[in-house]
Amino acid sequence: MSTLEPLMDVLDVRLLELFTQQPRIGVLEASRRLGVARGTAQARLEKLVASGVVTDWGPNLSPEALGFPVTAFLTLEIRQGAGHDTVAAHLAAIPEVLEAYTITGTGDMWARVVARSNTDLQRVIDQVLADPGIDRSTTVIALADQIRHRVLPLARAAVTP
Repeated sequence: MSTLEPLMDVLDVRLLELFTQQPRIGVLEASRRLGVARGTAQARLEKLVASGVVTDWGPNLSPEALGFPVTAFLTLEIRQGAGHDTVAAHLAAIPEVLEAYTITGTGDMWARVVARSNTDLQRVIDQVLADPGIDRSTTVIALADQIRHRVLPLARAAVTP
């Protein structure tokens, strides 16, 4: 009976924590701080990228700092027979649409959008609804961030018994 090798271990999580806190640190300095060989740190990072745990190394951007302080969530109802992929392609062409998901429950697709103001939000919603595959939408405006998008606590939990 063989056991599966765990996807990550404590060293991997420590490496992810370090790069999350200081993304410009570099592999050599990370290896020094973690007390491992540079090759070990590099190999671990490559393994995390190859396995899909690390999806990119780009900077995280703030919509607020870019001039888009309003965040809203749209629940879209897709017309019968309209393709979700076609609607998703339409949404991808709108810069203010940050992400979209096909969902279960009330509605068919969920999108997170940003806008320069509440008035500008109407323009964004109108752009979204311009797709003939969307029957209607329901909009909820976010008032305050309580927990920003995060994944690092999940990585910690993945290696904690």
